[in-house]
This record gives sequence, structure tokens and C-alpha cells, in this order.
Amino acid sequence: MTALGIDTRLGDLQPEFWQAAGETLVMASTGLVLGGLLGLALGLGLYVTRGGGLYANRPLFVVLNVIVNFFRPIPFVIFVAALQPLAREVVGSGIGIWAATFAITVAAIFGVSRIVEQNLVTVSPGVIEAARAMGASRARIALTVVLPEALGPMILGFTFAFVAIVDMTAIAGVVAGGGLGSFAQRFGFRQFDQVITWSAIVVLVGFVMIIQLGGNTLARRVMRR
Repeated sequence: MTALGIDTRLGDLQPEFWQAAGETLVMASTGLVLGGLLGLALGLGLYVTRGGGLYANRPLFVVLNVIVNFFRPIPFVIFVAALQPLAREVVGSGIGIWAATFAITVAAIFGVSRIVEQNLVTVSPGVIEAARAMGASRARIALTVVLPEALGPMILGFTFAFVAIVDMTAIAGVVAGGGLGSFAQRFGFRQFDQVITWSAIVVLVGFVMIIQLGGNTLARRVMRR
């Protein structure tokens, strides 16, 4: 097939292309939901155990902080390969879409946890003190005061995390993870087909722009309440 005078196999590979797009959505959405929830819990743990926190516990905070600082900076291309043995135990295979999704989820936990912690520390101490003066328990303050106060900025943080997760899905091709990244690598880059490569880029950018728009809109609504 020829597009704009350029030879391309995109027309012949349409079913595989859209299957790859679906795989990217599965990996990205699963990584964001599971990694986001676990990262939220870890970030909240970092916040409440830090010095002056609701459950201040320096030894526990140090352990959690070291764990996050150790895993968060690891480049994903290395991280996904290093997690292959664990992925085999958890999802039954070290390659494929679910092995990649497992690695993305784990990586997202540490990135999201830091985003959550950084947004929670911006909550005014006066709001917390007011809740304490009203007799609210520490757990209630954390869940019904601190989290809602930081919700708008956290939505923006989760939106940013989704962009990073989409990038991870592209890198996941190193473990035959599927998705548009792997498709573009196999049929675009390796076969010098720029139409396929740029088609994958356009769809990936479209995913990110839709989520970015949705996240920005939701965050504005939350912060106006």
C-alpha cells in the first residue's frame, strides 16, 4: 500500500494496529487504577508517619521513604526486565501484555506515592487543627479532611502519572509486552515504515490528550467547590 507516495503496510495491518491500541489502553488503565490505588495508600502512609504527622513514626517513615527512593528512579526499561522472574510467579509469564502490566503497576506505585505525599503536605495545618478541635479521630482526619483538601491537585498529579504510564507501555515492548510501542517497533522502526511509526505516535498522543483534558476539567471542578 502507498500513502502520500510512501510505501507502507499500515492498510494490511489495520486489525493488528487497533488490537495493539487496545492492548495499550488495557496496560495503561490497569496500571493507573491498581498502581494509583496502591500508590495512594503508600503516599498516605508516608504523609501520616512523617515527623509531625497524624501517626508520626520515624522508623516506619524512614523504611517507606527508602523503599520509594530506591525503586522510583530506576529506568523502566531496566525495571521491566528485572521484574520478569517475579512476573512469572504472579501472572504466570515473564513476557506478554500481563507481564508488562504487572511491571507498569509496580512502577506506578512508587511514582504515584510520591505525587500523593507531595500534594498532601500542602494541606494547611490549620485545617487539621480545626478538625482535631472538633474531636475528629486521626483516621477520620486523614480520610475525610486531608485527602479531600488535596483532591484537586492530586487529580492533576494522577493525570501526569498517566502520561508516564503511557510511556511505560511503549517501553514494555522489550518484554514482548504488546501495545502500540511494540507494534511501532516491529512494523515501523525495524521495517523503516514511517507511516506506521507516526500513526502509533498520533494515537498515543490522542490517548494522552483525552486523559489530560479530562483530568484538567475534573480538577477545576473539584477545586471550585
